[in-house]
Amino acid sequence: MRSTRALVPLSLVLCFALAACAPEPDAAPASVTPKAAEPTVPADPLLAGTDASAVIRHEAADPAGFDRKGFAGTFAGILPCADCPGLETSLQIHADGTFSQHEVRQGAETAHTTGTWTVDSEGRQLLLDPDSKQADDRRFAIVSRDEIRLLDDAGAPLAGDGNTSLRRN
Repeated sequence: MRSTRALVPLSLVLCFALAACAPEPDAAPASVTPKAAEPTVPADPLLAGTDASAVIRHEAADPAGFDRKGFAGTFAGILPCADCPGLETSLQIHADGTFSQHEVRQGAETAHTTGTWTVDSEGRQLLLDPDSKQADDRRFAIVSRDEIRLLDDAGAPLAGDGNTSLRRN
């Protein structure tokens, strides 16, 4: 009987020691390398049976505190023009990240541009990226919710005394 009684405490000590050495249930064994997750690509019937891959568009993240829906709207005004009295401009900013711009050269032709827009990481500049690569990208300073101001290609204010602002309609 004594030998059995002596085994019970020893058995308990061994059980606790083994339990302490066992890996946690959520941890992967050290000898097994986890398999990388395969990216999921939506099936495109036009690409079936080919080695082509679909282009997936990822939206740029807006800076913290920037309200895309609140910023969306129509801005209008007359912007400077190098070879005309001015460009009557109407710029529609859509909450889905697209824009449409209608410009009339005073006394001349009309231009319509569409594309996508983003804001810089600080929420201070608006960048218009036209769908047509013949049209130049444009930058605007976000002065307020109701005013944007045309900038040069480097993001600096335009020189001169002319109006460079578009205001919310």
